[in-house]
Amino acid sequence: MTEITACDTAAPLVGVLALQGGIREHVQALEAAGARTMLVRRASELDALDGLVLPGGESTTIDKLMRLYGIAGPLRAKIRDGFPVYGSCAGMILLADRITDPALDAAGEPQQTLGGLDLTVRRNAFGRQRESFETSLDFDGLQDLPSQEPGQQAAPVHAVFIRAPWVEKVGSSVQVLAKVLPQEASTDIIAEGRDSVARIVAVRSGKLLATSFHPEVTGERRIHELFIQMIRGDA
Repeated sequence: MTEITACDTAAPLVGVLALQGGIREHVQALEAAGARTMLVRRASELDALDGLVLPGGESTTIDKLMRLYGIAGPLRAKIRDGFPVYGSCAGMILLADRITDPALDAAGEPQQTLGGLDLTVRRNAFGRQRESFETSLDFDGLQDLPSQEPGQQAAPVHAVFIRAPWVEKVGSSVQVLAKVLPQEASTDIIAEGRDSVARIVAVRSGKLLATSFHPEVTGERRIHELFIQMIRGDA
């Protein structure tokens, strides 16, 4: 992780929630995109940050650990106040206001989310682990990034879907950034007739960004670059 020094204090300090899931890859992607980084495990660490990444993993486990460590309440309040957060895969579920199929704990209580995104998400919508897939996506909002050549169309995003959710409904405040067509998804989904429409897999609302897929595992840095620009107020 990059050491925080006086010469780089102009770079935003972005935390990665480090309770469970794919943490290291997000740190590498953020630093490659020009941010300073910090692993976050305590609520007291949130106030030092300019933004936060919620990594992929098990949304139910991350939910339980956030509540156990006392992070969920303070983070939920910061999100309501406009704190920038990017969630990938499980992180998308945690940012959703509603879950179609929430997991239940031993007492029968549904899993909780942080909320902030006016949408309904379905967990593991694209299937099991063996139905993971990769595809190229047209992704809105990348054409004006500093790394993008002026006047050039942004290249498609190489996206990896691993037990990924999809978005079933969005409110008027949510901007859809990318969709997956049925023929681009797992062949098992198509063969079994489980899907026949394009599914929303990337969204933005204010300072919140979420993707169903994992850009951090493919070397794709533009999603993290977009998030940094959102933190700066430049996107």
